[in-house]
Amino acid sequence: MTIKNHFPGQENTLETVVDGLSRKIAAYNDNLMIVEVHFEAGVTAPLHHHIHEQITYVMSGKFEFTVGDKTYIVGAGDSLYKQPDIEHGATCLEAGTLLDVFTPHREDFL
Repeated sequence: MTIKNHFPGQENTLETVVDGLSRKIAAYNDNLMIVEVHFEAGVTAPLHHHIHEQITYVMSGKFEFTVGDKTYIVGAGDSLYKQPDIEHGATCLEAGTLLDVFTPHREDFL
């Protein structure tokens, strides 16, 4: 992969994943990726798992996250860590935006 150092916001498009859930790839290289994820209230990201480590930072809104066998209610300023292959998912309680960081990058998002 060719290294890119600048990812202008206006060049990163917001793509619809499902109705009420969209994402924008902010920056990435082979080992790291940051993604802005927008949720409308009531939308659920179903339980899933992947090989990537993931940190989620709540920029706005309120969410109910399940990580493994625990459930958390989180809001702006909170963050969560998900180790590789742990089952996790979220329901948006109040419309908001998350910032997800993955290592390595999510090839399936590109």
